[in-house]
Amino acid sequence: MVNVDVGGADRLALAVVVQYRMATTEQMHLIVSPGVRIEQTRRRLAKLREEGLVDRITLPQAGRTRVWFATQYGVEVASEWPELREWRPPRLVSDRTAARLRVGHALVVTETGLAFLQDARRRGDVCRPLDWIPEVYHSLGNGEAVIPDALLYYRTSESGGDEDGRGVMRRAFVEVDRATMGPERLAAKLTAYARLHSYAPVQLGRPRAHRQPVVEENWRRRYAMFPRLLFVLDGTGPAGIAARMKALHAAVEFAVLRGLLRSTPVMVAALPDILRDGPSAPVWRPVEDLSQRMSWMDAYRPPAAPTRLTAPEPERSWPTPSWGTSG
Repeated sequence: MVNVDVGGADRLALAVVVQYRMATTEQMHLIVSPGVRIEQTRRRLAKLREEGLVDRITLPQAGRTRVWFATQYGVEVASEWPELREWRPPRLVSDRTAARLRVGHALVVTETGLAFLQDARRRGDVCRPLDWIPEVYHSLGNGEAVIPDALLYYRTSESGGDEDGRGVMRRAFVEVDRATMGPERLAAKLTAYARLHSYAPVQLGRPRAHRQPVVEENWRRRYAMFPRLLFVLDGTGPAGIAARMKALHAAVEFAVLRGLLRSTPVMVAALPDILRDGPSAPVWRPVEDLSQRMSWMDAYRPPAAPTRLTAPEPERSWPTPSWGTSG
């Protein structure tokens, strides 16, 4: 049979650069082709650059690390592919200055997605490179929207899933915070997700006589269940991360959050803990009770009574993200 997948690896590499927004050479290697030598990844990216599909900037402060992003032409090519149907092109996608200014946050988001991807490979779960989708638009009406840093699709290998034994599907909204905003503004994001959880578009037209209109939340058009909400904190030491965790915990008292918290696990973890132990490890804390530690895949029910907050863990050495090395 004729090989109809000629260039398949190039296609996946371009799709990842386009969907992830930005990635270093090493991140691209670990996402797309960890089973080969990194020189092959470098050659593939250089080829895509020669074809005008991707471009790069260099970070002199990080060992001259090369960071890749898609050109306008690359975006136009990839946007025709069905595997990117949930993806929306960012503005100024091919502008070098814009890329340089957003590189810090973008690389941390990519590093977080890579952690989930590698964890799934170790566990035998299903989480492929394009199952991490940054910046998925969710309308709240009137021009407002919730746009998580990433939407995660993850299928476990555990029993008790579908009839064909494919495991259990987990979906999660992921918010990555690098301490660029105050704790109160971070906690305010919970309110936005509570609005998304309850938002139902106004139905136009008159209902039939003696029949109440069916009101359905907008998110049900996409998801069987509302995705879990995961906050990933980075950018400060343990004391700063503990302060932001407490701000999220304090927001639990808002009445507007009750519907969301009754049905949806909302958890928070430090990125260094995720990189060290893996996302499936018990490194996550439910925002209702920061004394607990659990896996993000575990179900959580709020405690019957408030519990005392635990003291921040002692200072310790945390791992360095992979994009801190030269690529």
